[in-house]
Amino acid sequence: MAKTGQKRRKSKEMGRYVSAQGRGSYTAPRPANTEHSPRWYGWLLLGLLVLGLVIIVLNYLGVLPGSVSPWYLVAGLVSMFSAFYLATLYR
Repeated sequence: MAKTGQKRRKSKEMGRYVSAQGRGSYTAPRPANTEHSPRWYGWLLLGLLVLGLVIIVLNYLGVLPGSVSPWYLVAGLVSMFSAFYLATLYR
């Protein structure tokens, strides 16, 4: 039991307390006015995804000129992969 005259020590005063900054695990908050992607950027992403999907589907349906061609598949996949790459840069 603690004596009436003794003060209870806080957890920061006990043992080897190390602050988050001292441990290196502190991440400073980002300022509220950080840069955002332009409004058209999201629409560009969606447009590239839909364009790639449409090219691939129309290629397999045989609607595109030149019959079924692997180059249409390449164009559709490049369009979709570029949209995924741009999505990683979206803020």
